[in-house]
Amino acid sequence: QLQLVESGGGLVQSGGSLRLSCAASRFTLAYYAIGWFRQAPGKEREGVSCISRDGRSTNYADSVKGRFTISRDNAKNTVYLQMNSLKPEDTAVYYCAARQVCEAPPIGIWGQGTQVTVSS
Repeated sequence: QLQLVESGGGLVQSGGSLRLSCAASRFTLAYYAIGWFRQAPGKEREGVSCISRDGRSTNYADSVKGRFTISRDNAKNTVYLQMNSLKPEDTAVYYCAARQVCEAPPIGIWGQGTQVTVSS
């Protein structure tokens, strides 16, 4: 079964930083664009960021621009989301998902999610 595995979540104070990782299990991550999504309690899942297969193209939700940075290391089969200047409203379960390109919806390969909690 193709799967993504997220890690790096945790509890952090407002203004702090976390780095999330998304690693591929049983497939080559370099074949896919990878998107980060998040879902807060009682809210719909929203797209946070996406990176192209070669890492040359990225995009961000307006709410995280200038604070989050997405990157990838295809040699390590891993995508990262560096989150700085965290705010309480960033609290959510964060998921990564594979996409053919960032302009397309996820293709059904998701991770189990990692909890990010930002205290005020």
